[in-house]
Amino acid sequence: MATAFSSDGEAALRRELSPAAAAAPRGNLDGFYEMGRAAAFVRGGGFRKVALQFPDELLADAAAVAARMEAATGAEMYVLGDTTYGSCCVDEVAAEHACAEAVLHYGPACLSLCRKLPVLHIFGQQPLDIGCCAEAFRELYPDRQSRVVVLSDVVYAHAMGELEQQLCPEYPNIVFSRVVCGDPPGPALPGEVRQFGRQFPVEAPGGLQDCAMFYVGAEGLALTNFMLTWNCCPFSSFNPVTGCGRRETLNVNRALMRRLYLVERARDARVVGILVGTLGVAGYLAVLQHLRELLRRAGKRSYTLAVGKPNPAKLANFLEVDIFVLVACAQNSLLDSSDFYRPVVTPYELELACNPAREWTGNYLTDFQDLLPGACAHIELPPAIPAAEAIPDISLITGEMRTAHLCDPSAPQLPPSTTLACRDQTRALAEISPAASFLESRSWRGLEQQLGQTPVSKAVQGRRGIAIAYEDEGRKQP
Repeated sequence: MATAFSSDGEAALRRELSPAAAAAPRGNLDGFYEMGRAAAFVRGGGFRKVALQFPDELLADAAAVAARMEAATGAEMYVLGDTTYGSCCVDEVAAEHACAEAVLHYGPACLSLCRKLPVLHIFGQQPLDIGCCAEAFRELYPDRQSRVVVLSDVVYAHAMGELEQQLCPEYPNIVFSRVVCGDPPGPALPGEVRQFGRQFPVEAPGGLQDCAMFYVGAEGLALTNFMLTWNCCPFSSFNPVTGCGRRETLNVNRALMRRLYLVERARDARVVGILVGTLGVAGYLAVLQHLRELLRRAGKRSYTLAVGKPNPAKLANFLEVDIFVLVACAQNSLLDSSDFYRPVVTPYELELACNPAREWTGNYLTDFQDLLPGACAHIELPPAIPAAEAIPDISLITGEMRTAHLCDPSAPQLPPSTTLACRDQTRALAEISPAASFLESRSWRGLEQQLGQTPVSKAVQGRRGIAIAYEDEGRKQP
């Protein structure tokens, strides 16, 4: 999952391109990309400039789709060749650079709510063998009274109606989830689940924990997200590409143990880097402010970093940061930090580490909007207590005592980006940056500028040629 935001560079270098692969036909483009529905959306909204966002695997069809859409609507179409963050999120930043009035998002999507622009999701209708999928379901659930919730990848949502017609007569307790784009109308009904762009009722006496989950789609971030969030439910899946069904053997408990270890690392951290992993998901500014206040009350320093698509090389530049927290959509939040120099946690894991009122209940949250005030999982910070009355807390990793109480928000605080240090022998106090003091403690601090110390010389001709054989190589010196 370390490549959730960007693909492996080596894979791009080794990829073989051919005329057939570069223009892979998808049969009926009008049907696969739902040209009629997209054109109706553009004409109905009166949009004159529209951004078309494609994932990497669909970019080969971008030019043809854009040309047909312009002919059908008369509007200008701009193809977004790259995304600021994950391709599953709507890239409103790139769309606003083109002054687009709306976005047509193609391919798999996390269905996170957007902030500004109108969006139409076109998932691409990937083929699904309904008979093979139904037969795999019957083998996995021979008991016809089984309570099963059927989930699917968005690219197979178009076929769920036909699958429902085949299985519902045989399984009276089966429930099919619906894909919901945007904010669902009206409040949720009692026993209804609305999460990750899915909506389905739960009629089991014990709630969702009495149900099994059947996922139609390939293994990926979406399935991992579902399994961690609904970890009380047994999962099975059907892969339409291979045509095989299986019981998922992902050790959810082991994955949760790894995440809880990261919570302990967050408790030990003194400097936290808040990574901005989205600029389009609604509520990201509110959660950034929430995390800053949480870290301030916990006595930790924080830096907000906007580095685009995070990778180990970028984050290794911030050695003074003990741990990073990634603010991104639900699918891209679970970043595997094993390749990174410092761990990367989710906002929920940081809350477990810094909010004494939040306890681990077994329910895992990947959507940061659930943590905001007014949301279903929001928990207020408890009142601060004096340091002398705080209960001692010992780190499970280092064995050292650490601070576990919240600071008083009404007490005078130093500015978040400065600290006090002795400037000279007169004991005058000066404000310096924590990052600057960390840089001073390092043995190597990069290239020295040495301003005014290097003599000025005229330009001279250097060596010519390439590194394997310069022109002056092999000549005999006189």
